[in-house]
Amino acid sequence: MSPSTQSLPPSATEVRVSHAMPQPAPNTDGIWFESYAPGVPHEIDVAQFASIVQLFDECTQKYRDRVAYVSVGSNLAYGELARKANAFASWLQGIGVKPGERVAIMLPNTFQYPVALFGSLKAGAVVVNVNPLYTVRELAHQLKDSGAQTIVVFENFAKTLEDALPGTRVQNIVVTALGDLLADGLNIKGRCINALIRHLKKMVPAYHLPQAIRLREALATGARRAPAPVAVNQTDVAFLQYTGGTTGVAKGAMLTHRNIIANVLQAKAWSDSELAGDIETVLTPLPLYHIYSLTLNAMIFMLLGGRNILIANPRDTKRVMKIIRHETFTGITAVNTLYNAFLDDEEFRKRDFSKLKLAMAGGMAMQKAVAERFKAVTGKTIVEGYGLTECSPIVTMNPVNFRHMRDFDGSIGLPAPSTVVRFRKEDGSWAGIDEPGELCVKGPQVMKGYWNRPEETAKVLDDDGWLATGDIGVMNGHGYIRLIDRKKDMILVSGFNVYPNEIEDVIAMHPDVREVAAIGVPDEVQGERVKVFVVARNPALTQAQVIEHCRKNLTGYKVPKLVEFRDELPQTNVGKILRRELRAQELAKQKPA
Repeated sequence: MSPSTQSLPPSATEVRVSHAMPQPAPNTDGIWFESYAPGVPHEIDVAQFASIVQLFDECTQKYRDRVAYVSVGSNLAYGELARKANAFASWLQGIGVKPGERVAIMLPNTFQYPVALFGSLKAGAVVVNVNPLYTVRELAHQLKDSGAQTIVVFENFAKTLEDALPGTRVQNIVVTALGDLLADGLNIKGRCINALIRHLKKMVPAYHLPQAIRLREALATGARRAPAPVAVNQTDVAFLQYTGGTTGVAKGAMLTHRNIIANVLQAKAWSDSELAGDIETVLTPLPLYHIYSLTLNAMIFMLLGGRNILIANPRDTKRVMKIIRHETFTGITAVNTLYNAFLDDEEFRKRDFSKLKLAMAGGMAMQKAVAERFKAVTGKTIVEGYGLTECSPIVTMNPVNFRHMRDFDGSIGLPAPSTVVRFRKEDGSWAGIDEPGELCVKGPQVMKGYWNRPEETAKVLDDDGWLATGDIGVMNGHGYIRLIDRKKDMILVSGFNVYPNEIEDVIAMHPDVREVAAIGVPDEVQGERVKVFVVARNPALTQAQVIEHCRKNLTGYKVPKLVEFRDELPQTNVGKILRRELRAQELAKQKPA
């Protein structure tokens, strides 16, 4: 047993599930291989790297003179990243952080994030990624649940941390600001940026954390000696990646070094034909603390020796356009709402996209209307994939090889190498071709379980390694998968299943609609009825026009009965629309006074 596993409580490491999964339907497993692009292997060799630490060390040595990250007009080379990560690892060891201890990182997309991330992993710690926009309640829960004793926090959010500390085990606090790592020496640019944010923009609320140390000071201390080598292996937990906050109490998915390495190698094998040549530059508007961007941008592009353009606040579209005005990027990862917002900006539409190789979408369903607008503007097809936190996250991908790339059709693609996908019907049996069911996945990227929640683990993960995702989908005879919807989001209208994605996709086709969300609300006669929330692109759009558009494109029972216009819709930190929050608001309205 490795050192980091020894320090985990038994309930976190030993998760056994006794329920059995159904027998496989005939002629389904592996049918997708015939649709793979030439050169894509059926299996990947997960043993190529013993840990993420080995992957990091080899990449930063190989590409030491290349730029790894760009932030606020400054560059951070791979060699310098390695030097700073080593210094942070040494500092953590110096204050007594042991292998397997949890280190929370509460940072936006800045140089500090990869430094803290890889430094923590080099010290043998388990990284707990924290959304900087968390409320005090959300932060307190995650710190208590993970048992983190160390946290790195942006000073803009230090007041939230101060209020969340009571009852947690946090002893070591590292505070940093946007300009801290922009340069060494006098760091005049960084100091000016920090002064602007603190004093002119007043974006740093007053806080009192007398035990905190500044990150620059910690790095200076750690740089005095090399970190002691730590024996980390593939089965050790690398991340507690929290998920499920919109459906209940947030749970920490235990992602091992093997899980992440497998997903990185799966994605590399998939995209080698297009991304293995020149130095690639990827636009990174999604936060690196989110599993989607963490794996795709931080890990996969590191393996490629790529360059990440960090965007700290993607919702400020005008600011994003300024940042990328003189940048040429070959890749971009985003979600539907972000692509939509970029396409609404005239400067984005006028860009030269001739160098763009790969535009990737995930995190939420990609709407056909948005994908078609992107194709019209850029000449490129958005490649949609599917994943979830519990799978590190990639499960399926559409081909990226231009000779095999298809126009966007709503498919989430084919299972990744070394991945098996099946669909379970309501009676427990496995579905065949073109039969819908709950998507279940098995592969080296599937999590170890939920931290300290064996009962929750047992609901989704069986003792043979099959993970039930809660998503309803169907596979065609060529292995391509189409998602119908989230199992829990399905609307039941007079006994008929209605899927919000279908309704949203239709309404998003209306030229006067910017964003839309569909939910089911209780109805005494029908059980539920469909209500949609619309953010209009044209303020003259009416409820009657929305409903009439739906009648032309949807069966009668799927047509919304209620339409509510809003200025904005509730979203997660990566722009995923929160249907559950909308549903909760509707249910609250119906409660008696």
